[in-house]
Amino acid sequence: MKIFRVMLLAILALSLLVAPSSADVDKTGWPAQLRFMAGPPGGNWFALGTALSEMWTGAGLPQTTSSSGGGVSNILNAHARRGDLGFSVTSLLGAALKGEADFKGRKVDNAVIMANLYTQYTYFIMRKDFAEKNNIKSVEDIIAKKLPMRFATLKPGTSSEFVVKALFEKGYGFDYKSTFQSWGGTVEYASYEGGADLLADNHLDCFAFSVGKIASIVMNIESQLDVVLLPVGQEALDKLANAYGTVTLTIEPGIYKSVPEGSEPVKVVGDYTCIVIRKDLPESLVYELNKAIWENKASLVAAVKDVDELVPEIALPEKVPAHEGSMKFWHELNAK
Repeated sequence: MKIFRVMLLAILALSLLVAPSSADVDKTGWPAQLRFMAGPPGGNWFALGTALSEMWTGAGLPQTTSSSGGGVSNILNAHARRGDLGFSVTSLLGAALKGEADFKGRKVDNAVIMANLYTQYTYFIMRKDFAEKNNIKSVEDIIAKKLPMRFATLKPGTSSEFVVKALFEKGYGFDYKSTFQSWGGTVEYASYEGGADLLADNHLDCFAFSVGKIASIVMNIESQLDVVLLPVGQEALDKLANAYGTVTLTIEPGIYKSVPEGSEPVKVVGDYTCIVIRKDLPESLVYELNKAIWENKASLVAAVKDVDELVPEIALPEKVPAHEGSMKFWHELNAK
């Protein structure tokens, strides 16, 4: 009997040592449900939004639902509490806090960064036959020639359209839609898959959008037709960086068929896919949301490979504010 009592006490002590830390978490103010705002169907954000929502729900955090969304609308909806958290790009939140670009006349003070997840690349994909016919080797060539072309990007309100618009406004000094039309071209808005189909069916000449470093949508386009990925000039990249804190990234040879081994890397607008979250959510909840991402990183990488880029060093942005719960978690992790 004495031995049994000793064993029981030992088991109880061990269970206390290994008990989930979430049992001791202060859950004051936690909502019963979280509304996650992802991205357009067909893109990495949509797939990752589903994976994150299922992971958080399965980890014992508030049940999380995922819906489609966009980089601009997700910030505005988080600020207005029409959603709790969602994807955007870091520079877009920077513009929102300044009241610039798509946020003119709108005060945004209840949306902050939860975490930067991975780098975001803006691709200008042009049909190879059209590029060769017009001797186009860069975005600068389009502008120099005032080229009439059938152009598309994602719908206004998405981070893709924001970056494209900001690049032409800050980098080249004009509004892309009215200017392209004045040159005799057309501008359309499409989903990832819709734009890919239009390009393959020869209803578009150029399709521009933002997505991760290794993008299945780019590979899908390349499987249907020959394309070129157009570089952006450094002067325009620097002007945009000074305005909204973007960076210069390069598409390295060997990732895509259109940038084969031995060719020059392609310079593009770079940014970070981030999660924007309501500033007024409890610190303890946001801490646990970040913790769950880090502990389940491998399963998220299985959904979207780009999440493999996530490390503590990039999780907190330098130039825009982050949630207190995020700062606590990532600073603690960095200190280990």
